[in-house]
Order: sequence, then C-alpha cells, then structure tokens
Amino acid sequence: MARSNSGAEIINYDEVDSVLELLKEMTGGRGPDRCIDAVGLEANGHSHAFQYSYDRMKQALMLETDRPIALREAMLACRNGGTISVPGVYGGFLDKLPFGAVMNRSITIKTGQTHVQRYLQPLLERVQKGEVDPSFVISHTLPLEEAPRAYEMFRKKEDHCTKVVLKP
Repeated sequence: MARSNSGAEIINYDEVDSVLELLKEMTGGRGPDRCIDAVGLEANGHSHAFQYSYDRMKQALMLETDRPIALREAMLACRNGGTISVPGVYGGFLDKLPFGAVMNRSITIKTGQTHVQRYLQPLLERVQKGEVDPSFVISHTLPLEEAPRAYEMFRKKEDHCTKVVLKP
C-alpha cells in the first residue's frame, strides 16, 4: 500500500537478514535521514533475534511493559544528525535502548501522540476539496456491532485488513 500509493520503499523484516544493514546499503552507508516508530509497545521483531527474545522474556516475568524493538532499530539506523519521530504509544518502562548512540550521534527525537484536534479540520478540508483521497486505506466497512470482530481482524492482520469504517 505504501509503495503503490506514495512511492515508499518497503522493507519486510521477515524477508531480510538485517534491516539495519539493508538501510545502510540503501543510503550509501549513512542511514536514513528520518526514522518513524509508529508502532510503539506492540512491536514485533524477528523471533530468532536475541533482543526480541530478551524483550519477550522480560515481559513474561513482568519486568518490562513495552517492546522497544522498532524504537531500538530506529536509534541504530538513523544517520548522524537525523531525526526519529515516535508517534507510537509506549505505556511503561523500556530496556536496552542504545541512548548513548543517540546522544553521541546528535540524533533528534520527537515524541507525542498525534495532535488530532490540530490536524483534523485542515485535513478534512483537503479531503473535501479532493486534494487528498484517503479511501485507499479502507479495506472493510462494517456495522458498529462488529467493532470487536473488526479490531480482532485488524490486530491479527486477517483478510488483508488495513482500516475499518464502522457504520452505526
């Protein structure tokens, strides 16, 4: 979807040996100028990677509340002087973050949930004018009563679910 609608380059972490190495290769060794962790505490990673196993074990022992896999990779991948944006939601404590690398490489971190009240009206106006068509994101339209099933379908990535519109 991101490739066909915005020309984004896509990396599926299940299909490459190392996302970090591929990003370095794609950027001539620099790393991306900007990285976004839009996932937050529900991130998944390679089940064979030590850090992922470590995060899952700490969660099972109730010693950690979040899985900082995407944030950790963004911190390691971003170029010197780059920016990491974190609209993904974190609810608790994070462990094993390479913060020294962030500090020593002058990486800027921007965080916070999306300012819906700030952006809703101007975005809606652009949609109404036909400047932006977000309909490509919608994969399902269901009655409101189906909300629990819709959320489960989205969470489990079933039936190519990307976005559900619920109708009262």
